[in-house]
Amino acid sequence: MKVYRTDEIRNVVLLGHGGSGKTSLVEAMLYVSGATNRMGKIADSNTVSDFDKEEQKRGFSIGTSLIPIEWEKAKINILDTPGYFDFVGEVEEAVSAADAAVIVVSGKAGVQVGTEKAWELCDKYNLPRMIYVTEMDVDDASFRQVVADLTEKYGKKIAPHFQPIRENEKLVGYINIIKNAGRRYTGLGQRKECEIPDYCKPNLEILRDSLMEAVAETSEEFMERYFNGDEFSVEEIRAAMRTEVMDGDIVPVAMGSNLQAQGVANLLSDIVRFFPSPDKRSCVGINRRTNEIFEANYDFAKSKTAYVFKTMVDPFIGKYSFVKVCSGVLKGDDVLYNADTDAEEKPGKLYTLCGNKPSEVSELFAGDIGAIAKLTNTRTGDTLSVKNNPVSYARTDFSVPYTYMKYRVKNKGDEDKVSQALARMTAEDVTLRTVNDSENRQSLLYGMGEQHLEIVASKLASRYKVEITLETPKVAFRETIRKNSDVDSKYKKQSGGHGQYGHVKMKFEPSGDLETPFVFEECVVGGAVPKNYFPAVEKGLQESVVKGPLAGYPVVGVKATLYDGSYHPVDSSEMAFKTATIQAFKKGFMEASPVLLEPIVSLKVTVPDDYTGDVMGDLNKRRGRVLGMTPVAGGKQVIEADIPMTGLFGYCTTLRSMTGGRGTYAYTFARYEQASSDVQEKEIAARAAEE
Repeated sequence: MKVYRTDEIRNVVLLGHGGSGKTSLVEAMLYVSGATNRMGKIADSNTVSDFDKEEQKRGFSIGTSLIPIEWEKAKINILDTPGYFDFVGEVEEAVSAADAAVIVVSGKAGVQVGTEKAWELCDKYNLPRMIYVTEMDVDDASFRQVVADLTEKYGKKIAPHFQPIRENEKLVGYINIIKNAGRRYTGLGQRKECEIPDYCKPNLEILRDSLMEAVAETSEEFMERYFNGDEFSVEEIRAAMRTEVMDGDIVPVAMGSNLQAQGVANLLSDIVRFFPSPDKRSCVGINRRTNEIFEANYDFAKSKTAYVFKTMVDPFIGKYSFVKVCSGVLKGDDVLYNADTDAEEKPGKLYTLCGNKPSEVSELFAGDIGAIAKLTNTRTGDTLSVKNNPVSYARTDFSVPYTYMKYRVKNKGDEDKVSQALARMTAEDVTLRTVNDSENRQSLLYGMGEQHLEIVASKLASRYKVEITLETPKVAFRETIRKNSDVDSKYKKQSGGHGQYGHVKMKFEPSGDLETPFVFEECVVGGAVPKNYFPAVEKGLQESVVKGPLAGYPVVGVKATLYDGSYHPVDSSEMAFKTATIQAFKKGFMEASPVLLEPIVSLKVTVPDDYTGDVMGDLNKRRGRVLGMTPVAGGKQVIEADIPMTGLFGYCTTLRSMTGGRGTYAYTFARYEQASSDVQEKEIAARAAEE
């Protein structure tokens, strides 16, 4: 692929609900642009962007893929993203590198949750957008209904500039509203001029009026001409639309059929015509040496800088760091500096990837997207620059994973292989985390949902040939006491020669501090227990609180006082006093009304107003206490609640099904509270069964 200047580049992310047709649209784009000579199909597992074995097996996108397409002397970097919410991290990576978005909507399914989320993402990143309605070749597809729903939701800025011509429930052509001319399809991706059918004219008049009104609003001169009944030229309409699309005041709506490659050439032309090149977008970083603002703004004349927005780790083709060049011109023989890790990197070669197929390029201009292989000290979110001008850009704000499960390695001896494979996968997937919970002796895997974690386990098996099983994790309970106790504990052992003798009298009571395992005090009078044995008593307590007597959980909030005891001048030892203390603790703890404490989290659930009743009812079932509601923008409410950690298992799936995927949640650890008697009994029984 030839090298393109900044003004010839368009970086476009495809967004939309799962199954709306993003991947098949990419196939049609590749075919229409001449990059491929046949269109792949998802059902045949031969699409360019869904190259991963898991994607082919499941029939939907899991990762973002880069597809460069050459069209009308421009290079369009298409970022094809997953539509399912478990892979939102991939979408956020792509959006951070894009300069505009095409929101793909199914003409059959209409506006869905994924459409709304795509729109919200575009708002967050201030992206110009277009809407492309797919599946117009399907019998019950309705372009008019999709436009009506979009207009109801987003107002007058929705501006269809194509209208389908349908005969016998089939898409046979379209009307270009800007040109006021008809086109009839003649073959795969082919078309010819035709008359506008009479039955299309009433709706055409409405759509054209609303488009002309939007164009007129771009200037006073245009407004005056519009009121005088003047016609705008095609070029004037397009120039006005380009301005309005870039400002976000107009969202053009196009349509077509991916399988028939209909409407795709128009979409590609619209991308080149209406969407901004990177030099029309702002991009600002910080010079790490001077702490001054560095205005990169995709200017190829400035110092070289690039932002790593995604990492791909493939066992077969290796590691690739996807970069968006923010300023300057990157070349293969450059020495780049990573200010985040204080390391120099030598790219050697620059690539552009089409799916998983790399093609070498000599240079990448500011604004272009490419990939660099085998960067050892660079990860997603880092900035590459030159050492005498070290720059850092703000890291992308990724969604936090809250769903977690315990994983076990199936085959003994595979532990190292699994940890290495997971390290590679977490480098590739920003929303995947591994946590070693030593307290409960379990390894945890955090992701965006249960499906996400299930796919991770499947990838480990297919890619890295190691297997794990996912299980419900143990919750980090705590043990404490509510009353006081007084115990007398003697450890005495005679076995020829020196014996063992330690004798302690201790009081146990609640310390009132649930942050600290124990507080140790001594008030021994008259040297009943010599001072040199006090550390041994304290050590006995330290060992005892690690695994409590009630159910084996860590102990908190206990005050232990050593007030008396006795010793033997020959047989007493530190070991004997430590053992006597451990025995005293067990007995004293169990006599002081022991209880289990469970972790409570502060939960915030954001849902549309319509779902608040259902969500609150479900939280009550999970032993949650709703504390209040706060209205936020977009007709949503934030429900705040305190809920036991155990009540959050499976919550992600339940919330999504209850709210049609519109609900989101986040939580932070708040405190420990006494568990109810039934929870305590269940937990003690479970622990006893494990022993």
